Amino acid sequence: MPVAVITDSTACIPEQLAAQWGIAVVQVQIVAGDRIDDESRFDRAELIELLRSGQHVSTRPPDPGAFFWTYQDAVSAGADAIISLHISSKMSATLEAAREAAQQVKVPVYVLDSATTSMSLGFAALSAARTAAAGGQVQRVMEAADRRVRASSELIYVDTLEYLRRGGRIGAASAMLGTALSIKPLLTVDNGQVAPLSRVPGTKRALNKLADLAVKRAGEHKVDIAVACATPSDRELTLVQQLRSRVPALNDIMLVQASTVIAAHVGPGALGVTVSPAT
Repeated sequence: MPVAVITDSTACIPEQLAAQWGIAVVQVQIVAGDRIDDESRFDRAELIELLRSGQHVSTRPPDPGAFFWTYQDAVSAGADAIISLHISSKMSATLEAAREAAQQVKVPVYVLDSATTSMSLGFAALSAARTAAAGGQVQRVMEAADRRVRASSELIYVDTLEYLRRGGRIGAASAMLGTALSIKPLLTVDNGQVAPLSRVPGTKRALNKLADLAVKRAGEHKVDIAVACATPSDRELTLVQQLRSRVPALNDIMLVQASTVIAAHVGPGALGVTVSPAT
């Protein structure tokens, strides 16, 4: 396609969808002990066990070289412009690495800050890629991404805020630290940062509240929904079933694995719901 769309692995786009729409995904890195590698090369179960055992796990942006060669591959495939859409610059230095690499590429590279992450970013990249596949020029592709990302909502359940605190990604949700263990935080992404939504007693009530919030955000609009889980369990399946039956104008709903980078920050047991007006 004349306009290539590139994102990073925090977008949580299933591999088949990324391949179908020609979206190149640059891997954010994980640091676990002495090992530093692309997140796709880490075993999810092993990483979750490291987190649960209290071992230090952190994340790093992709090397600028990873972006450069991804851009070069797009140019070699015939792209005459590139849209590079990424995780909030307030959460990661990924955007800086992309911009550094973009300066070395011969075709125009438009590096965009999504001000969010997970499938809010993923849906925006998909909308951009579909617009590009339909022959849309650069401005139309960027507008498609911007329109989708601005309209999408991230709703997040975490068992504890401890992992966000460790990684320094807690943002305004720091006000919720120190609550009783039985109180479960519900969070969102606001102005590029993790922010508090609600505090609910008990896991079951919190997950029911998460569903309620998603239904409210969807309203009567035609929406796509993604449920992302850090670790597989029955909880995300129940949530999908609830939303499928309760959202009146549901266009599509998918269950995705949260990026292991996101899992490293939100911790085992976390669930996310993305509500995004369908395009």
